Amino acid sequence: MNSRVNVNERDEVFLAEMGIAPLWRLRRPAAGEAPAGEMAPEADASPAAAVVELVPAASPAAAEPAAVDPAFVPPPPRDPAWGEIPRTSAPAPSPWTPPALAPVEEPEPADSLEAIARMDWDELHAAIARCERCGSCSGRKPVYGSGSRQARWFVAAGAATAADEKAGQPLAGDPGKLFDNMLAAVGLSREQDVWVTQLVKCRPASANGGDRAPTGEEAAACRPFLERELALTGATTVLTLGQIAANGLLGKPLSAPLAGSRGAVHAYREASLVATLHPGELLRRGLDKALAWADLCRARGQAQAQTQGGHERDARRDR
Repeated sequence: MNSRVNVNERDEVFLAEMGIAPLWRLRRPAAGEAPAGEMAPEADASPAAAVVELVPAASPAAAEPAAVDPAFVPPPPRDPAWGEIPRTSAPAPSPWTPPALAPVEEPEPADSLEAIARMDWDELHAAIARCERCGSCSGRKPVYGSGSRQARWFVAAGAATAADEKAGQPLAGDPGKLFDNMLAAVGLSREQDVWVTQLVKCRPASANGGDRAPTGEEAAACRPFLERELALTGATTVLTLGQIAANGLLGKPLSAPLAGSRGAVHAYREASLVATLHPGELLRRGLDKALAWADLCRARGQAQAQTQGGHERDARRDR
């Protein structure tokens, strides 16, 4: 079956306007040639007899020159030695440095020396209750100071005893009764004039559960609490009872003899310190009560001198 497609010039124009290109167009038969699409006689059949000429039709877009971007910059020519377009070497980027961060301040420990030095009475009581500053805190029952918080005298014993732990206050039992009598002899009372505390708040216990002398670590751990108690009371006279308290506050080895601290007035912070024997020792050695009485008189005389000096300073200030 023969198919014949005739495309004239008008059709070509329409197809070009529609953007259909390229258009394959049959070559016009020359004189003596058979029309395209018709079979030539067999005698004339030859490969050259049915030559089809492929002519691409010109599209309207190809007829107009392409618009040139005025900002277009042609690439540099290829380097014949390398076969690539030479590129300008850009400086290597500097390594990224993270911004400096503000230093993070560590929170101050709740029982640091600075924190203890700012505590009031309630905060100090709570700090002693939760204290873990030494190895003797497990299963402990701390003994807090007692007496007048606005004290004239500040009395410090060495360490809590089993009797103190049971009573819940320092200098309990017979030693406490003797101490109250000693205070009364110099015109003072625990309730109105004196704050009584211990250098070591928790009772140091031996392996069999009895009382023992505290270690230097235990005394150093509790000392900041005692110093804060002294500052809160405002007392200007400190009386230490026994070897442990005197040596612990004066910075001496705890085992140093008390005789090296007795018989003199020592400066301790903003107060005057007088060392004497512990009432428990006086109960065992009655003859030493005379020594304790001399120490009490020395402390009373120092307190009176401080009071008189304060009155004189106030009088000079008021003039």
